[in-house]
Amino acid sequence: MVVITLQRDKCIGCNYCVEMAPAQFQMSKKDGKSVLIKATNAKGFHTLKSPDYAILEACELAEKACPVGIITVKVT
Repeated sequence: MVVITLQRDKCIGCNYCVEMAPAQFQMSKKDGKSVLIKATNAKGFHTLKSPDYAILEACELAEKACPVGIITVKVT
């Protein structure tokens, strides 16, 4: 299982995550911050659990590219 977490409140809207993993991230037209597609929100932590390991590489690139370090990617 691939687990991706986004601390959306700390997002600065740089768009790197969307460039690296467009299938998992998009930018909100409302506030210009990143949105983790199909994620659940719990106290500001937006989490997506996916059995699709094909998304792992792109999401790890997004994690490394994020200048404020608000994306984490884990394999469970």
